[in-house]
Amino acid sequence: MSKPHVLQMGSYPDWDQTALEAAYQMHLFPAHADKVAFLAKVGPQIRAIATNGGAGAEPAVIAACPNLEMISIYGVGYDAVDMAACNARGIRVTNTPDVLTDDCADLAVGMVLALARGIVPAAAFARADWTKGSFPLQRRVTGMRAGILGLGRIGLQVAKRLAGFDMDIAYCARSRKDVPYAYFTDPVALAARSDVVIVTALANAQTRHIVSAQVLQALGPQGLLVNISRASNIDEIALLHALETGALGGAALDVFEGEPQLNPRFLALSNVLLQPHHASGTVETRRAMGQLMRDNLAAHFAGQDLLTPVI
Repeated sequence: MSKPHVLQMGSYPDWDQTALEAAYQMHLFPAHADKVAFLAKVGPQIRAIATNGGAGAEPAVIAACPNLEMISIYGVGYDAVDMAACNARGIRVTNTPDVLTDDCADLAVGMVLALARGIVPAAAFARADWTKGSFPLQRRVTGMRAGILGLGRIGLQVAKRLAGFDMDIAYCARSRKDVPYAYFTDPVALAARSDVVIVTALANAQTRHIVSAQVLQALGPQGLLVNISRASNIDEIALLHALETGALGGAALDVFEGEPQLNPRFLALSNVLLQPHHASGTVETRRAMGQLMRDNLAAHFAGQDLLTPVI
């Protein structure tokens, strides 16, 4: 029996790549300079797409694969996949929730600590300037007022961890949750009562730039912003202006518009902690993500129920 043809939108660790190539006829999309010609050639053979949250599957790619049956995402976010086209054509979509929740929450809390306590500049100070005096005083983390924007799986775990620092926790979400935290429907109001806002919301048309100039203004010159969700959830130009003018105290960011190419304005700032989109970047979690992505592919081709369907 011939192997099913799968279009691969990005790179995977060796342990996943080897397993994928053993089970499927893989076609690596980024390896081809003339992508239109490549899709015209292999598109009709493609039955599944293996992708990630950043690469997704654009309308032109989906349209070039008339026999596409499913898309398996290595990651939680599916905002880069043309979901309208998938719904219209009955294409199934899966992602890899839960397995990366703890690592993302861990990094979010680590970013709060690093930003508030100046851990990264303090390390540089200890190496270079300690003999010149004391490092500047930083911010206390225990007892902070924390606002969580988007209280899904990751947001709930962030809240659980922040409770260990005796933080006063509130959240903003589409609906009230069964949790002992204050509920806000307006992100501006959430920011106004918070010392730090952590963004964990899914990205979609409704959440695009949900962290607006007004939210940043409400957070204020002592406020801190942490984002481990999607870059599109923040108005990046408004954020840069707030950081540059001191209208916002500081930011810790794991995601950026146009990454890995960063807006050079970020590099000139001392009040921002930059991370290379690695919230799920541990060996344990990436192995689990790859396994779940491959298990969804295997379930589809075996005619079984998908493990973690989005649609």
